[in-house]
Amino acid sequence: MMCDICGQEGARIRRVARSYGKGKNLLVIENVPVVSCPDCGESYLTAETLHEIERIKLHRKSFAVERPIEVASFA
Repeated sequence: MMCDICGQEGARIRRVARSYGKGKNLLVIENVPVVSCPDCGESYLTAETLHEIERIKLHRKSFAVERPIEVASFA
């Protein structure tokens, strides 16, 4: 895969969890595809991924499964 930032071949898709909001409005989306380039070190989301994240956030009640999670502060 070619990196959209530096144009070099070798970019890979990594799957990560991203969190949006906080407190009672916290939404964690798992398995978000992130393009990661070993040449320039950049990681970015494609436009298609961003549109899907917005769709999930808009319809979170249909997609989300409530699960208890532990939260720690770094300090």
